[in-house]
Amino acid sequence: MACTNADLARDLAPTGVLRASINLGNPVLAQGTPELPSGITVELAHEIAARLNLSVEFVCFDAARKSYAAMVEGQADLCFLAVDPAREAEVTFSTPYVHIEGVYAVPVNSAFASADEVDRDEIRIGVKKGSAYDLYLARTLRHATVVRGDEGVDVFHAEGLDVAAGIRQPLSSHVAQRPDLRLLEPAFMTIRQAIGTTKTRGTETTRFLSETVAELLASGFVAQALRRSGQEPTLAAPAAT
Repeated sequence: MACTNADLARDLAPTGVLRASINLGNPVLAQGTPELPSGITVELAHEIAARLNLSVEFVCFDAARKSYAAMVEGQADLCFLAVDPAREAEVTFSTPYVHIEGVYAVPVNSAFASADEVDRDEIRIGVKKGSAYDLYLARTLRHATVVRGDEGVDVFHAEGLDVAAGIRQPLSSHVAQRPDLRLLEPAFMTIRQAIGTTKTRGTETTRFLSETVAELLASGFVAQALRRSGQEPTLAAPAAT
């Protein structure tokens, strides 16, 4: 028997309201306030709710780790986070809808000429605790040390670290205001942003989320939503072929 939208709605939003966890700490994905969030993730949540004839409720946080915790602790039905093996233990992710980059910033007089040179003994890298790039660097660095804080640039400055890691857009804005800093190229990672829900949901539900993302990418919805929120539409993930 085919799974109906009503079946999907019951599985995804058993309370009858689609509860979406929004990370306001990532300015590419969400803007506004907890009372009035906006951005691509908010538009995606509205679109999914509309397709399932559900109302939507937003629970907003200032960090990805908090948004993730809300998802796994049952406070939300959907989250909008980067795909990462550490998160996939609890969350099933859709097809990615946005690709953003993780980049480094260093003092302008740093000897580093490339991001590929950073992984050295005694080098300390400031990151936002629980962010996608924190998880990635903790898993992949062999010599450098990750130093965590509420914000990567804050702990970088406060502790006089060698490198700051972050998302390209906000870190670029920070560097533009600080002549004592510069970005290192190339990006050290691509961050694949996707819609997540708990592994307790049925396979038809997770398939619906991926198929919806694929449709919204192909139709231009994602690119247009990015543009409406002041972000580059080219951040939209490639549409499936």
